[in-house]
Amino acid sequence: MRTLLSPAQRSALFDPPDDRPTVERLYTLGPDDLAETARRRRASNRLGFAVQLCYLRHPGRPLEPGETPSPALLQVLAGQLGCEPGTFADYAGRETTLREHRAEIEARLGLRGFERGDRSTLLAVAMEAAASTDRGEVIVGAMTRLLRETRIVLPAASTLERIALTARAQARRQAFASLIRDLGPDQAQRLDDLLSAGSVPGRTALAWVREWPEAPGAANLKAVLERLAHVRRIGLEPDRGRRIHRARYGVIAREAAIMSAQHLSRLERRRRLATLCAFALDMEVLLTDAAVAMVEKMVRSLFRRAERTRSERMMDDTRRLKETARLHARLGRALLDVRWAEGDVLSLVGERVGWEALEKSVRAAEDLTRTGEDGLAEVVDRYTAVRRFVPAFLASFVFQAARPNDPLLSAVAALRRFYAEGRSTLPKSVPTSFLAPRWRKVVFPAAGGFDRRAYEIATLVHLRDRLGSGGVWVEGSRAYRTLDDYLLPPAAFAAMRAEGTLGLAVEADVSRWLAGQRDRLAGRMGEVERAAVAGTLPDVVLEGGELTLSPLRRAVPDEAEALKARLYGLLPRVRITGLLAEVAGWTGFCDRFVHVRSGEPAADPAALMGAILADATNLGLSRMAESSRGLTHARLLWTAQWHVRDETYAAALAAIVDHHHAHPLAGVWGPGDTSSSDGQFFRAGGRGEARADHNARYGSEPGVLFYTHVSDRFAPFHTKVIAANAGEAAHVIDGLLDHESGLVIREHATDTAGAVDHVFGLCHLLGFRFAPRIRDLGERRLYALCDLASFPTLRPFVAGPIQVRAIEEHWDEALRLAASIKAGTVTASTMLRKLAGYPRQNPVARALREIGRVERTLFMLDWLDDPELRRRTSANLNKGEARNALARAVFFNRLGELRDRTFENQRHRASGLNLVASAIILWNTVYLGRAVDHLRHQGVEVPERLLAHVAPLGWEHVSLTGDYLWGDIDTPRERFRPLRTTGSAERP
Repeated sequence: MRTLLSPAQRSALFDPPDDRPTVERLYTLGPDDLAETARRRRASNRLGFAVQLCYLRHPGRPLEPGETPSPALLQVLAGQLGCEPGTFADYAGRETTLREHRAEIEARLGLRGFERGDRSTLLAVAMEAAASTDRGEVIVGAMTRLLRETRIVLPAASTLERIALTARAQARRQAFASLIRDLGPDQAQRLDDLLSAGSVPGRTALAWVREWPEAPGAANLKAVLERLAHVRRIGLEPDRGRRIHRARYGVIAREAAIMSAQHLSRLERRRRLATLCAFALDMEVLLTDAAVAMVEKMVRSLFRRAERTRSERMMDDTRRLKETARLHARLGRALLDVRWAEGDVLSLVGERVGWEALEKSVRAAEDLTRTGEDGLAEVVDRYTAVRRFVPAFLASFVFQAARPNDPLLSAVAALRRFYAEGRSTLPKSVPTSFLAPRWRKVVFPAAGGFDRRAYEIATLVHLRDRLGSGGVWVEGSRAYRTLDDYLLPPAAFAAMRAEGTLGLAVEADVSRWLAGQRDRLAGRMGEVERAAVAGTLPDVVLEGGELTLSPLRRAVPDEAEALKARLYGLLPRVRITGLLAEVAGWTGFCDRFVHVRSGEPAADPAALMGAILADATNLGLSRMAESSRGLTHARLLWTAQWHVRDETYAAALAAIVDHHHAHPLAGVWGPGDTSSSDGQFFRAGGRGEARADHNARYGSEPGVLFYTHVSDRFAPFHTKVIAANAGEAAHVIDGLLDHESGLVIREHATDTAGAVDHVFGLCHLLGFRFAPRIRDLGERRLYALCDLASFPTLRPFVAGPIQVRAIEEHWDEALRLAASIKAGTVTASTMLRKLAGYPRQNPVARALREIGRVERTLFMLDWLDDPELRRRTSANLNKGEARNALARAVFFNRLGELRDRTFENQRHRASGLNLVASAIILWNTVYLGRAVDHLRHQGVEVPERLLAHVAPLGWEHVSLTGDYLWGDIDTPRERFRPLRTTGSAERP
């Protein structure tokens, strides 16, 4: 029979737990249970009756003939009954006694057996579950929950699996039918045409549409728009995908993104058309977002190149500036000489300077000063490059705004007509009220007139800014929607607020919140004021309006370095393949890489780990296949396509992180509730260079940042790829909320780049303490909610009062924003980026800034008064930076240079790198713990104060390069590898 569940899934659903703490919690018998059990004369019958009682309570199924319960269960029950666990062997073989006891227990618990008539009810429940997923454990789990609620004994697992398979097949057919309902014959034909070659030379239209270029450029934008037009010609309604459950639609769309044209052509007609429908609908959204994002990058590049041109021009103009200055100096000196003397000034000027030279100099000065300080003239000079893509871009999309008759959209419409008609002049009455003052100076030069080229570019730039902020949105886009679409619906927010289920860490009533913050702020300012006057602030001096903060001293003792060397000397040497296999055995992380459709774990763990390592080392699948024994490129590719995704990477990472945090040694590094985050720059080259960004902080080469969150126990629990020129502050909160591990972070640290008032505000609302290391602390100002007369020492450091009115007027919207982020309807980085994109500060952003100023002021006061906070923050940041060195060592191929042309591949590189680094950290933790136990067993004192400085980040003992042996993975015969306890490793 075809099975739906893996052995592990079947065990989780149908078997009692086998770990002693859970067994004791679930199977401790009550007085009535003990009395009923004691009625049996024989010890074996008493123990067997108790086992059946426990089985029928949880998991709710009978004990099968010949089945032996786990040793933990037998020991716990035998201990309560005063008998030996081994007596159960005399009970298990008597089937008649089993049946009689089962009947008694079912009657006592009010249970009944499963009947044929229950199948239809279960099928309906399974169909409801299967409407959103193909995962067998979810569908079977829904049926088992119903059976337990209705007090029906669970039938055999195979019975429920057969019902689940039937339900899943029917749910798929219903979903396929719903997607293609009312599909016209022309639409069906155009969908089928995606699978045939001809419209695109040498390939199918399906492959051509999928392989759209991501690097910004006019030619690539044209290619994206061509693909978008091809998909739009199919004529599918945008809301067709809403006919089925969102999760089910997502599964079909992911399948469509993976399947080849040959694979799709072999599917039966209904499934083929439905899959192609999902593909076309999804591609329309993806291509829309890709085109707009590409234009955003091109405009950004336009300014960057214009600035470079301006800088080069200014360097070239240095000589002319000097010559002009010398001539004007001579002119000035001549005028000063005749200031009080009688004489012909004009003759003197002609004699000393020369009118021809002066005229030439004035023209040069006018030319040199014509370019504005903001460099917009250089931007306009690049009009030719802009004109190559703007007409096609504006013609391809419908833009909308909340304000009726928005002048910017009227300008866009005017340009669209202008380009379509091929005219050379714009109408006289084009809208200009949307222009910012600096652009108005360029569009309407001082000499008079109207600069059409500047107007076109200004319209594009303003459109870009409004799209980024959500003030203007694009029909059919997922990433460029109206700002309100990202938030919880007002009715849902109001209901959650009334029920007290917002999940926020603040009072819903703004007046009570303000009163509490006013008291906290006044109290802390008073404490710091008194300490400053008394000179008792640790390593801090506040005097004469200046702040002096002594740097932290090095806190790592020399003995810790010696202990670290000794412990690492004991660790066994290991190949990275064996290390991954060992960690997979401990954590089961490979089981988290489930199939796109079925939800089953990968059947080829060697290929799965090879694909992960290909990402982590930057080798790629082709090079990994060449470097591996026992793996082919086809095996790696199939496994990567169907099992390796962002969500499976996140689930697998969580398994490793949770195991790491549960290890006893991890507790010496921190309490487990604080963390830090930092960006690590990786250069981009080859095909990856075109879509990367520049940041002068990292030099002149383009690249991306892998932004990683690391716990105080060295576990990197979240990572994401961000642009090199993106602000890191916007991404701080994403990692605190979006990870799947069991970590509960209380306090989070970043470097100065993250210390933004809006982040302080959001962290406060969401219940995190934000503790950044602020390098320019003396230049940051405090804010007050009370009169400052009582704080003369602190007063010079206070910029002004908190704008309470801004908070009061927009408190509800700030709560709605935070609740939406908490509920997962939008990420914090998306909202912070959009709020920052408003030309004038958004009212919600202003309220969030003021809330953040309160929190930042409290934090800065704590920073001055609490040296432990400073040390903790610095230590957490150092742990993240040290982890970056390990990541750099793992990501060795191509010297750590990214050459992926798609953002998805870059995300997989970052996730694979983080997962393998986490596996090394966990492996080190386990074996460092064993090394510590070994030394202590030998009578060596190993104090925890020194262990706290021994980081699990070493990799010298791990073979990261060479041939990868997947066919015979080097795993230990016992549970652990032996330590290197001979030779130099044992000597102190």
